[in-house]
Amino acid sequence: MLKVAVLSCNAQAYSTRRLREACLKHGHRVKVLHTLRFSLLVESGRPALFFRNRRLSRYDAVIPRIGASVSAFGTAVVRQFEQMGVFSLNSSFAIGSARDKLRSTQLLSRHQVGIPPTAFARDRANVPQSIEAVGGAPVVIKLLEGAQGIGVILAETPKMAEAIIETLQSTRQDVVIQRFVSESRGRDIRAFVVGDRVVAAMSRRASGDEFRANLHRGGRATKIDIDAVYERTAIVASQVMGLHVAGVDMLEGPDGPQVLEVNSSPGLEGIETATGVDVASAIIQHLEQQVQFPDFDLRQRLTLKSGYGAVELTVQRGSELAERMLSELSLRDRDVQVLSITRQGTVLPNPRGPDRLQVGDILLCFGSYVSLRSLLPTPAAAG
Repeated sequence: MLKVAVLSCNAQAYSTRRLREACLKHGHRVKVLHTLRFSLLVESGRPALFFRNRRLSRYDAVIPRIGASVSAFGTAVVRQFEQMGVFSLNSSFAIGSARDKLRSTQLLSRHQVGIPPTAFARDRANVPQSIEAVGGAPVVIKLLEGAQGIGVILAETPKMAEAIIETLQSTRQDVVIQRFVSESRGRDIRAFVVGDRVVAAMSRRASGDEFRANLHRGGRATKIDIDAVYERTAIVASQVMGLHVAGVDMLEGPDGPQVLEVNSSPGLEGIETATGVDVASAIIQHLEQQVQFPDFDLRQRLTLKSGYGAVELTVQRGSELAERMLSELSLRDRDVQVLSITRQGTVLPNPRGPDRLQVGDILLCFGSYVSLRSLLPTPAAAG
């Protein structure tokens, strides 16, 4: 039995109630704690949390439901739980990364995840060029932090976009400029990811002329059997963000899925109502597994001796790794161990000798830096 805290500013909200019910259903003790009623004590060796002016008792796990309006303080509370050794279903770092639309897009851009071209500019003189860089008007303008479609504006012309951006910047609001995916106007797909699987998915359609498909803006949702490409994209996107639980919103672009947002506190009402899936129970079951076997920073734990560490290597054309079996490379004899291979978004754990490496594979390796450095392609081979 676990002692679980649900952080929420509204104990009667559907998602909060369902998570509490699921905890009780699975035999756990659970308490809903108002996020803003905490205070923190940061002290060397003795981090502490106080709730309503009383030192908080020990919890095994915390489920953050951090709304956009309390992001800064909410993530600080989650971070304090983490410093006290309490497992958080979504980490403070992951929540902060997902909440910032620019930061999350930057993180996704390094991986094989489709995203609409996105620009960011502070200087007014750079705005016209930024609009052109994403493909020209119409463009979508988004506040860096926002939820439920709030702070998302469609600008049909460059002049309209420039006026909107100037107005928002005059109120000290930072915005990003994003290509408008016309093929998916008024429609999107939400995949609800728990751990390494999509537990439920729905298609959302906007009401009337509204281009945002959010249910809070009158959109309608229907259950779907998600396509494998969209499923893989959602899982990779949530893993890139470091989230155990995420609502991944995707558009149907001309070249496949385009990730709009990875939500770290996705609502349960819409997805459970549309699909009939007990998503809350799936979340609690995953929480149980993670408390028993929590994640840890692999690179920190494996860097135990000077000159050794964990690194990622990408197999490039012309390198000695490309199109060769692991057994042919005799890596263990060179003091290198391959822990996993990531291939087209799929992780192959604990690879064996007969596994053949392909160009584009990402190897997570542990070993001697000298040996690892020798596996890097020479500039001529890389070119």
